[in-house]
Parts: sequence; structure tokens; C-alpha cells
Amino acid sequence: MLLLVPGDVLRPRRPDEHFAAEAEAARAVGAGVAVIDHDALTGGGSAEAAVARVPAGSDAVYRGWMLRASQYAALAAALAGRDVTLRTGAGAYRQAHELPGWYAAAVPHTPPTVWTAGDSAADFAAACASLGDGPAVLRDYTKSMKHYWHEAAYIPSVSDPDAAWKVASRFRELRDDEFTGGFVLRRFEPLTGAEARTWWIGGECRLITAHPDTPADLPPAGLDPGFLTPVITSLGLPFITADLARHSDGRWRLVEIGDGQVSDRPSSTPPADLISALAG
Repeated sequence: MLLLVPGDVLRPRRPDEHFAAEAEAARAVGAGVAVIDHDALTGGGSAEAAVARVPAGSDAVYRGWMLRASQYAALAAALAGRDVTLRTGAGAYRQAHELPGWYAAAVPHTPPTVWTAGDSAADFAAACASLGDGPAVLRDYTKSMKHYWHEAAYIPSVSDPDAAWKVASRFRELRDDEFTGGFVLRRFEPLTGAEARTWWIGGECRLITAHPDTPADLPPAGLDPGFLTPVITSLGLPFITADLARHSDGRWRLVEIGDGQVSDRPSSTPPADLISALAG
């Protein structure tokens, strides 16, 4: 396995500090490590230049900052030109990274959800109407603004179009150029406690960790994510995360699926744990 990580901005031949420990753990188990130029990839530069330091002929896994699906596709194509194959292809990355790609498979275990294509007010109003009455949580295809909960995430009632659009407008303003796909409305469910992050490789849950936002809140010892195995298997994705939270009625609910390559590892999980799962 070749681990690809972003290079440090000031010392581009070295891994970015955020991923340096994972790079060290990869070397410790005999895996290769190469750095890519994240700024070249995302800032309008050349994808070929971004991968100039990657050796040819390898099976590669990316561990780095979030990429748009189009940027990831450019990365995959540039690597293919160097005879390097990402385990997660461009189509699989988009499917895991963007909610519409995985939602249908997860319907029994996740809140009812509707979305728009684009950011028009008319389409947003239609989405609100299709969800019905009651509260909802707003995001786009890849991200919420949950740290701006009352102004850009939580909608008290989707049947109040003016108030709902005020939240959506603030969300759109905050996401700015990072806004992806369209508005996503998820029916609000009462969840308790911290989220847990589960890591799935080849359809198997290989690691259960805290969520990176709450690294000290470790998952309960009895958490069994096996109820998600049929969902994950049906998706056929090579490396993903699934974030879980407990409903007030005691059930574990799926909050989100994400591509594992760009899912943050909580500080409470040793980097060797994740790298060993990937290299195994």
C-alpha cells in the first residue's frame, strides 16, 4: 500500500502536520508514503503537478483534506497517468462523499431526507413541502453547518417557508464557494449523547472510534454496528465511514456516510490503529 498525504505548505516534501502521524505509522508497517500538493489540486493548478512526487506503479490510499468530487477525479486521472491506482475510484468517492449517492441504501436506518439540485428558492420550497411538517436539519450534499445550529442548520418547521428560507440563505452564505450540489433537508430526530464513527473497509467494520468533534467521548463497549452490514455491503464501496448516534428511543441511527479517505481520525484513536486496518 502507498499512503498519499498532503504535503506541508512550507516544507512540501514533508507530510502536513495533521497527517504526519499516520504517515509515520504507515512507514512502520512497511507501507510507502508520498506527498501530494493539495493547493495545486484545489487552487486551480495542475493535477499532474500535484502528484509529481508520487512514485509510479502503486496501489494507493489517500488520507487528506476533503476534495470536491471533480478534484478527486482529477487526482485519480493524474495518478493513473503514473500507473498509480487509487483503491477508491472517482465514482466510488462521489457516491460515498455526497449524500444522494448513499441515501437510498440507508433509508431504514437514517432520517427521511429530500434534496434539491442547485440552490433556487423555488426548489427549496418544493423540498420543504415534500418533507411535510415539523423540524428539519439543513446541509448540502457534503456538509452541514452544525456549529451555526440555530442560524444555518436547524429549521423549526419546514411548513414555515419564510423562516426556513432564512436559514437556507444563511447556510448558503456561509458555505459560499464550498456549497456542493444542492440543499439537503433531513427530518429532525431527537438524538442523545455523542456520535460514534465506524470505519468500514471492504464491507467490514474494522474500527469503532469516537467522533473527531468529541474525541474524549468514546463509544460504549456494547456498540455493535452489524445492523449496517447489509447497507454497506450493498453500496460496495472500498473504504468509508458511517457516523452513528443513539435515538432517544434507544436505537442507533445512521447520521452520515463519508469517504474514509477524507474522514478525520479522532485524536483519541492511535494512528497505527487506522493504518493497520488499511494495510491488513
